[in-house]
Amino acid sequence: MSAAPPASSNDTTRGSLACVGMGMTLGSHLTPLARDHIEQADVVFAALSDHIVEMWLQRMNPDVRSLQPYYAEGKPRSKTYQEWVDLMMAEVRAGKRVCAVFYGHPGIFAWSPHKAIEVARAEGFEAYMEPGISAEDCLYADLAIDPGRFGCQHFEASQLLFYEHRINPAGYLVLWQVALVGDWSLTRFHTGPAYRQVLVEKLSKDYPLDHEVILYHGATLPIEKPRIRRMALRDLPDVTFTSQETLVLPPATVLKLDITMRERLAELDKVTGFA
Repeated sequence: MSAAPPASSNDTTRGSLACVGMGMTLGSHLTPLARDHIEQADVVFAALSDHIVEMWLQRMNPDVRSLQPYYAEGKPRSKTYQEWVDLMMAEVRAGKRVCAVFYGHPGIFAWSPHKAIEVARAEGFEAYMEPGISAEDCLYADLAIDPGRFGCQHFEASQLLFYEHRINPAGYLVLWQVALVGDWSLTRFHTGPAYRQVLVEKLSKDYPLDHEVILYHGATLPIEKPRIRRMALRDLPDVTFTSQETLVLPPATVLKLDITMRERLAELDKVTGFA
């Protein structure tokens, strides 16, 4: 979804919605356009990583409404996310300029921004998304990974178990929300060692159990540093980690040349004059 300029300050009768990214690190990643959306909004909804970040956001707009209280243990996250959409749309329909601020990128692992924009546009309102620096962006920088060197696959950890995905161990594998792996209900904030053991068994089909893996948690405050822990794949079930940590598996095998394709391309180069 492409970003659009903030609504005019004279447009007070027609509601609009902007879903923007705060980025990951407080004060460092916010884009000028995202800041404009926040400052010019009538109402700001916030789904952020830390109460300190919410307090910082209130310096830009006096009407900041936290979305975090809608989470509850045992309550399906799908219900929470629909409530977020309903809250945003109620204000849009009331003619307000609404800005919803999400940590990282508002379109990555975030159902509500996409759904709210879809609903708003279907009802004829202006709605757009302003990207932010995501956890993925920080991961590449902090772990010195170039996804174009060997290739890189990304999966939500539970999705990797629920479906028959094909893993390529010659590239990087990034698994998100490992703390929730195996949760069908969408009601829990953690599963446990037995569920991570199932994940290890799945991964062991493509990786040796002594393969070094990385648990990564990006910094969210300027005074923090990223948390990077390395361990053997077999040790994952016994490690305690937070819901914000991401699992990275570096390549376990070398890239294998496709000789048939190389020969075909060489012949094509001759035909096209590039040989």
